[in-house]
Amino acid sequence: MVIKLQLENGAFEQDIRELLMAFYPGSVFRYEDQVLPDQKCKEEPEPDFIVSGRFLDGNTKYELKAERISVAKTELGGSGKAETGASKTPSKAPSEWEWEQEEFSPIIRKGLKEGMENLPFPIDLENRIDTKNKMKRRLYFLLMLDTRKQLPWGALTGIRPVKIPEGKLAEGWDEERISSYMEENYLTGEKKRRLSFEIAKEERRLLHSLDYQNGYSLYVGIPFCPTTCLYCSFTSYPIEKWKDRLEEYLDILEKELAIVGDTVSNKALQTVYIGGGTPTSLPPKQLERLLWILSNRFPLKTVKEFTVEAGRPDSITREKLRLLNEYGVGRISINPQSMNQKTLDLIGRRHTASQVEQVFWMAREQGFHNINMDLILGLPGEAEEEVKHTLDRIHHLGPESLTVHCLALKRAARLNLERDQYRHYPMASGQQIDSLSGLAENMARSMGMVPYYLYRQKNMAGNLENVGYASKDYGCLYNILMMEEKHTVIGCGAGTTTKVVIPKENRVERLETIKNIQEYLPRYQEVLDKKTKFLQSFPL
Repeated sequence: MVIKLQLENGAFEQDIRELLMAFYPGSVFRYEDQVLPDQKCKEEPEPDFIVSGRFLDGNTKYELKAERISVAKTELGGSGKAETGASKTPSKAPSEWEWEQEEFSPIIRKGLKEGMENLPFPIDLENRIDTKNKMKRRLYFLLMLDTRKQLPWGALTGIRPVKIPEGKLAEGWDEERISSYMEENYLTGEKKRRLSFEIAKEERRLLHSLDYQNGYSLYVGIPFCPTTCLYCSFTSYPIEKWKDRLEEYLDILEKELAIVGDTVSNKALQTVYIGGGTPTSLPPKQLERLLWILSNRFPLKTVKEFTVEAGRPDSITREKLRLLNEYGVGRISINPQSMNQKTLDLIGRRHTASQVEQVFWMAREQGFHNINMDLILGLPGEAEEEVKHTLDRIHHLGPESLTVHCLALKRAARLNLERDQYRHYPMASGQQIDSLSGLAENMARSMGMVPYYLYRQKNMAGNLENVGYASKDYGCLYNILMMEEKHTVIGCGAGTTTKVVIPKENRVERLETIKNIQEYLPRYQEVLDKKTKFLQSFPL
């Protein structure tokens, strides 16, 4: 679908675009800075949909319109209830939809009526947040009238929805009041309101004994993998092609880590997370060098949690597990994504399902009693039968935590760039993935796990979410601290992000490190200088 935006002064363009993407995944946008009366689109191809907005009455009112150019092109969602799949069969025109017969809450019913009338609504530009929410709510109802579907998270498009109930809990609000607030302001569905509240409480419990405001976390990026998976858009390079430059990368990484150790020596290092890529794709010699650098530069014995992503079974050996154990790594992640061999072959993971189980038990033998496993819902060709098989195998293994991802089709992923090659593999609809996530949740809870952190991504199937489940006291502290921006997280290595949290000013300052390793290596001095200047700019 081609969507044209005609927003006066580009007002709240990003928020409007994100909500449109949630309703119409994969859309292409055309832009126009100024609303002009009776303006016709002259771009090619012609737009299917136009969203226009303008200020009225001295900027005290706003008029928002969402107009489909061709009703025949409408991809309708069906019943008007919470659905994310789309039918190719056109239905009634929006004005003919008898939505009054649907089982909607009073808030949804009122909003639909206002959307049908589509009168300008009052705004106060000095209250930017309230104005933004009003715009998104009105647009939500206009799009709901067009598609006949609701979104599980309503008009909430941010990646950290749990920040809302967590913040309200800190102010002393109870669950009923928080739930009403999320429904009224963001139109969030009841199921997601309950989930976000439960996670907010668990996050607070896990962090209760941690003086996180006076500490910081360290993320170390190792941008290498055995191969690049079909769905992956992370900074990652085939280890075999870069094996002759690994020492060069570690040389620069050591310099970066030295800057951190010297600059933040007055704060307590509380969690360490080595991610990537796949850190265990490093040969034993380089892996040991990395662990040695960390242990000699930082007081790892006082660290509350030390995690290493050992995500690819084909990168794990008994020797590497021994090294991780020897240097104090307490938590590892072994990530099958699927336990179906056909899927593993398709997505480019050069290991077998049985290897996943072999490596898991090998880790147990080497003394690891805090193991996470990841799975992805919505992979090509996977439906309920395949997901149930994966869940059965994970249940048999019994990890301490499980992270359930809903497929996010990023622009840079091969699955997106080469989508024509995979058109013969059925892809689950958003509604189907929502159902599959329910199966995963039930299995995790049957193992004594509870949800402890959540985040969302752009272009995520069904506009859903990723959820981490864990047995009691096995929730990953780093995940919570990073996602909820509770304290400073310093990233070192190509493609990492440093986030300095300044609680007294309620703000977060970010520094992005060069992603492309081919640029990162020759420009390392620039990386070091920026990191030094950035960290010295704040009272750490």
